Amino acid sequence: VQLVESGGGLVQAGGSLRLSCAASGTIFSDDDMGWYRQAPGKQRELVADITSGGSTNYADSVKGRFTISRDNARNTVYLQMNSLKPEDTAVYYCNAVEWSPTDRLEFWGQGTQVTVSS
Repeated sequence: VQLVESGGGLVQAGGSLRLSCAASGTIFSDDDMGWYRQAPGKQRELVADITSGGSTNYADSVKGRFTISRDNARNTVYLQMNSLKPEDTAVYYCNAVEWSPTDRLEFWGQGTQVTVSS
């Protein structure tokens, strides 16, 4: 499984970015997908996830500002980030979870940097 993120960059506070994660080597429509982030000196944390059925879940810190979505035809998951704050600065990682009757397999992308200036 390969996950390739894109869309990170430098933005001013209050601005927007859209992250994309293109997946290959997996039956994407069967996978649960998520976005995590890790700021310097902090642990990696869940930002948002979306199940294969389309149910979503968000960290309290991003509710109302970020939206996760998926396009199964394009094997891509998105994270629309609005009203960005300096504390959103982090490396953002795409995550995929494959389920089988006996296994839970997890995969990660290489990460994309998001920097929000004040």
